[in-house]
Amino acid sequence: MSDSEPLVLVARDGAVATVTLNRPEALNALSRGLRRELVRQLRALAGDETVEVVVLTGAGRAFCAGLDLKELGGETEPDGVDAAQGGGAGDVDGDHDVCGAMRSLQRPIVGAINGVAITGGFEIALACDILLAAEEARFADTHALVGVVPGWGLSQRLPRLIGPMRAKELSLTGNFLDAHTAERWGLVNRVLPIHQLLPAALALAAQIAATDRRTREEICRLIDHGFGSTLGEGLAEEARASAEHMRREVTAEGVRARRAAIQERGRRQQG
Repeated sequence: MSDSEPLVLVARDGAVATVTLNRPEALNALSRGLRRELVRQLRALAGDETVEVVVLTGAGRAFCAGLDLKELGGETEPDGVDAAQGGGAGDVDGDHDVCGAMRSLQRPIVGAINGVAITGGFEIALACDILLAAEEARFADTHALVGVVPGWGLSQRLPRLIGPMRAKELSLTGNFLDAHTAERWGLVNRVLPIHQLLPAALALAAQIAATDRRTREEICRLIDHGFGSTLGEGLAEEARASAEHMRREVTAEGVRARRAAIQERGRRQQG
C-alpha cells in the first residue's frame, strides 16, 4: 500500500456500508493511524442516518493482526495523521478506542473475517454482532504472550460465547483457533470459501436492512442487554420493552402491510 492510500476504505451500497481495514502489507495491524482513522470513519457512519448495517473486513490475507507491535516497540514511526503528533501506540483515548466506536455506532455490524484475527483484531471481531469467516480465518489471543491485559472486552465476551474453559485454553496459551472449530464452538455463524465471504456478508447485511428499523434496533438492544445481565433481568427488560413498543409503534395497518410483505418474500424464496 502506498502512502497515498487511505488506511480505511468505506464503500456504500444503499443502506449497507462496507468498512475495510487497509494495511494489507502489515496484516492490517492496528497502528495509531489506522485506529484513529477507523474511529473517525465509524463516527461518520454513526452520524449518517441512511446507514443501517455495516460490514467490517480486512484487505489482503488478514482481518487484523492486532496492535502494531513494531510501532508499540518503537521500531517504526506512527503512520497517517498520527505521524506528526507523536504519542504511544497504546493510547486508549476516545480517538483510538475502536471497540468503543463500534458500540457507539448503534448499527448491526457483520464481521467478514477473511484471515487471521489476532489479539486486538480478535477483540474487534468479538465486538461485531454477527461473524462470518473464511475457511482461511484463524483466531488467537496473544495477550498473555505479549504481556498486555485485554482492554477491549475479550476477557468478558469470549467466555460468554464459547465457555470459560475454552476461553482460558485460548487466552492462556495463545494458540490459534481454526475457522471450522470456531464455528463448532459457536464463535462464528458460519464458514465460507474466501470468494463467497464478502458476497455472503453483503447479502446478509441487505437482509437485515430490509427489516423494520425501529424494531430491529430494539431487538438488538434487548439481546445486548440480556448478554450483559442475568436471565431474570433480561426477561424483565424484554417484557417492559415489548409492552412499550407495542403501545407506541405497532398498528393494525402496519401489521397488515408487514404480513403481506412477509408472504410475498416467502413466495419469492419458494421460486
